Amino acid sequence: MTRKRGKTGYLLVIPGALYLLAFFALPFYSLIATSLYDPSGSDFRGYEMTYAFGNFVDAITDYWQPLLRSLAYGGVATVLCLVLGYVLAYAIAFKAGRWKILMLVLVIAPFFTSFLVRTLSWKLLLADDGFIVNTLQFLQILGDDGRLLATPVAVIAGLTYNFLPFMVLPLFASLDRVDYRLIEASGDLYANPITTFFKVTWPLSLPGVVSGTLLTFIPAVGDYINAELLGNTNTRMIGNVIQSLFTDANDYPAAAALSVILMTMILALVLVYVRRAGTEELL
Repeated sequence: MTRKRGKTGYLLVIPGALYLLAFFALPFYSLIATSLYDPSGSDFRGYEMTYAFGNFVDAITDYWQPLLRSLAYGGVATVLCLVLGYVLAYAIAFKAGRWKILMLVLVIAPFFTSFLVRTLSWKLLLADDGFIVNTLQFLQILGDDGRLLATPVAVIAGLTYNFLPFMVLPLFASLDRVDYRLIEASGDLYANPITTFFKVTWPLSLPGVVSGTLLTFIPAVGDYINAELLGNTNTRMIGNVIQSLFTDANDYPAAAALSVILMTMILALVLVYVRRAGTEELL
């Protein structure tokens, strides 16, 4: 009986393992191989495997600015999502009452609309003759010729909006498990609301904070739609460069090298972050 159960477990793993092999391992191997092709090839069939590790050096030398810009934009958007998402998740978990389910539905409602349509809506909102710009100009926050569209502000705003649900849902899952009696008990022990938050609520919600920041930062850094539609040539992110190298310039080795560099950098940052956050202890 024990043997049959053991074999059943392995059999259940096979479909998932085959899926990962077909759609992750093999494409990743192909990507690494492409990054080592001779960059002087005229087209994809003309490339030869020469183990040209210099492709990585050239990619960093030529495109270090959009690479750092992507990390900066993704980091700022993640921080904004954490601040906005924590407030929203806290309100849903502790204050929504019987409206909790409805508010959660409203959080995930944007997912029923295309990512492209949601980003294009920000293009309309931040237009030079739009309500937001006119209001900021009226309040003297923007000059008469000031604008928001085609600026870093627009790109970060789009990233924050599009990836906010990825932050809210893990935070809500953590906060919803917090026993509210612990918060009330800290008040009974004469702790003020700020002390209660940092000593009770925040530590208990850290698993959601770690999960939410990872789920937000990773796709935000690699995104290219927001920078393409809401930015300009000076706000191009690394995703835009990779897309252009693959589809316009047909420079497959450089595009693949940049992709591998981006994945490696994100993996290294995630490992350092998870290690510093003490995820094993949190979980």
